[in-house]
Order: sequence, then C-alpha cells, then structure tokens
Amino acid sequence: MTESERVAALERDGVRIVRVTYPDLHGVLRGKDVPIGFFTANAVDDGLGFCKAISTVDLQHNVVAGFEHGFRDIHVWPLPETLVRLPWSPEVAWCLADQTADGEPYGADPRATLKRAMAAFGELGLEPVMGPELEFYLLERSDTASTGWTRYVENPTHVYTVGDHADPRGILDRMLLSLHDAELGVIGAAHEYGMSQWEINLMHSNALDAADRAFRFKAAVKDLATRDGMLATFMGKPFNGDAGSGFHLHLSLCDSDGANAFAAEKSEAGCADLLRHFIAGVIAHAPGLMAILNPTVNAYRRIDPHELVPTRACWGYDNRFGLVRVPPERGGATRVEMRLADGSANPYLATAALLFAGLDGIQRELTPPPAVAGLVYELPEEEQGDPIPLTLDAALDALEADATLREAMGSQLVETFLSIKRYELERYHRHVSEWDIAEYAHHL
Repeated sequence: MTESERVAALERDGVRIVRVTYPDLHGVLRGKDVPIGFFTANAVDDGLGFCKAISTVDLQHNVVAGFEHGFRDIHVWPLPETLVRLPWSPEVAWCLADQTADGEPYGADPRATLKRAMAAFGELGLEPVMGPELEFYLLERSDTASTGWTRYVENPTHVYTVGDHADPRGILDRMLLSLHDAELGVIGAAHEYGMSQWEINLMHSNALDAADRAFRFKAAVKDLATRDGMLATFMGKPFNGDAGSGFHLHLSLCDSDGANAFAAEKSEAGCADLLRHFIAGVIAHAPGLMAILNPTVNAYRRIDPHELVPTRACWGYDNRFGLVRVPPERGGATRVEMRLADGSANPYLATAALLFAGLDGIQRELTPPPAVAGLVYELPEEEQGDPIPLTLDAALDALEADATLREAMGSQLVETFLSIKRYELERYHRHVSEWDIAEYAHHL
C-alpha cells in the first residue's frame, strides 16, 4: 500500500484529523492537529512551521537559549509511513515527523541524532536493536496531599500482581489493549514494586523504531490516564520511601545477514568480543552519559543500591547491580541491558547516547574491566568500578567534559541541553522547599 493509499484508507474509515508530532529535548510530545485533507494536500509536501523556541524551553516553559537568531522557524516533515489510527480517538490518526532548520536536519532534533547513530553503525554493517522497558506511577487528584496528587492504589506488595485486587478499575488492562491496537508492540504488563507503579514492556526492534514506539508509548500512557481522570508520571522518584521508576534499554547488534553480532557460541560466556568492546565504551563514557540518562534533579533521588539501581560503572553477567547487565539468554537473544536510565529520559537521546558510547568502544577496541559477580558493594573498592555522578550538577559537568560524546551527539544539541538543564538547576537551588521549612524554621 502506498502512502497516499494508506491515507485514503484512513479517511474512508472515518479519520478526520492527523496529529503530527515530534519530540523536544525533554522527550515531551510537541505537534499540531490538522484536518486530513490539509495533511494530504499541504503538510506532507510543505511541512509545518514551528517557532524554534519550542526546542529551547525548560519544563516551566521558560525560553533559555536560542536568542541569537531571533527564533526562526523550524520545519516539521510528517512521515506518512508512521500513521496509525488512535483506538481511543478513532477520528484521529497519529503521525511522527522529522525536523529541519534552514533546509538541513535540525541540530537539536533528538530523532535526527538517533538516526545519525544508526547510520554510523550501518557503515560497519551493523544494525542496532533495542527493547524498551518503562515504569510509571498512576496518580489521582487529592485535596489533602501537599502535591495535589496521591497514588491510585496504596496497597503494598502488589509487585507482579495482576487483576482486580491490584487494579480495581481495570485501568492497566484497558491501557494494554489500547496500546496493542495502536500498534506499539506491547508484550506484557504488570504491577511493579512501588504502590501504584506499573510496567508495560515493548517488543524489541530496530533501535529507531523502538525509540519511536517508546516515545509514543509515554505520550499515549499519559493521554489514556488523563481520560480516566488520572496522571501517569514517568518521573524517577515521585514518593519518598517508595520505588523509583526506571527506563531499562536492552541493546544488541545485528550483522548484514540479520544474525546477532553479540553472540559467539565458542567465546567466553557465549559472547563476542564486539559485545565487550561495546560495554567498555559505555563504561568509559558513563559519567557523561548520566546527564542524558538521568536528566532531572529528581532522577538522582532514585539512585540507590538498595533499589537495584547501580552507583558504580561496572558490568556483570545477569547481575542487576551493574550499570550494564548481560542477561542469561544467548544465541539470537544475546544482548546488554542498560539499567541506569531514569523514566524521565528522552528515549531518542538515551538510545543515541548509549549507541555512540558503545560505538567508541568498538572503534577503539576497548576492553572492559572484569565482570563483577555477587553483591558489588561487598567487593574490594577497586573492583567495584568507578563512581558515577550522583547529582545532576556533576553529571552536566561530566557531559560537557566528554568531548567524544559531545561531538557525536552534536554540539548544538548538547549546548542547548546543557543550557536548559543548568537553568533548571539554578531554579531548583533557589527554591524554598517543604523540607527547608520542616528542617530549619522551628529550630533556627
């Protein structure tokens, strides 16, 4: 079916609006809804214009970068092959888009950054494959909670529980079916460790397609929760004393024949040297990666060894204390699991940054430190791996200092990202919190 035939079929089925969307640097969905007739007659060939300032705002909508050019337009180019009808809003079809500025790929477009990472592996005859795992909390409004939100269900120990007892309104099952019908490749859903924390797993695929689906997944989950009068949040640590929400990325490489290039039956542990070079690159760039994998102040409150969140740049075979875990499956399922990304991470940037780090390890044939076994923190300190940044301030400094990663990700993207995040930090450090009052007001 051609693209025009696909659009015509959607129109015959009752679609009247096309939602053209793209990610900003935070991973937040931006876009426009356009009538389907305008989409086919104008938007596909001419693109849609947006003020470039949308790519330089923080999460409170303060414009913090890009003033030097007077905020020209960026153009967004719909990708008709990504059209999918929304099961929960059947008059709407959802379309992804690429961004350009002055006729070239826009330097701050996260999707374009991942496409460059894919192309770099393509030059080596390799195709990155990624499987996303994302956790989130479901919240409902509260007149008594200081934040205005409370957990949907506040019963403990529902981890891996399904059914009405854990989900009395059946929200998870409705989400699962809606996401399946939206062709997002969902393969399973369950309650996670935290109270009212959930995880829905997505099928692995070409890393660009997987990041597209992860981006859509996060936006769709938030929309579906809103339709039920709730808030879905992927922020890393929404509650003190409860589990954090992570974003685990399972990565492998396929060769030109479609075989898993990380697998080598007769090599150590059934893993190819290519896998170890990739891991070595990730560990070498771990400090700079932290800012992209954990891009908020809140994300660092989640990093706690008691929650199986690594605090050292180490790796191991089926060891969840490592920054990089090699799961036990071998052969075609041989892969690495990157365990440190926060649920707030931009799927495109997280995937691209990890791929560029792994690529550097491959190109330089780096050797990783020995694999760790057992409880990492009981090993001699010199065997635990180097410490990683545990604050956003330190992580941003590490990203700025990592010339290889900065060049690979693109100077415009990294400079804009650093400006936005440093302004966010400045606001955070000036803010008087409830903790400040509780800690100091009575005594001092």
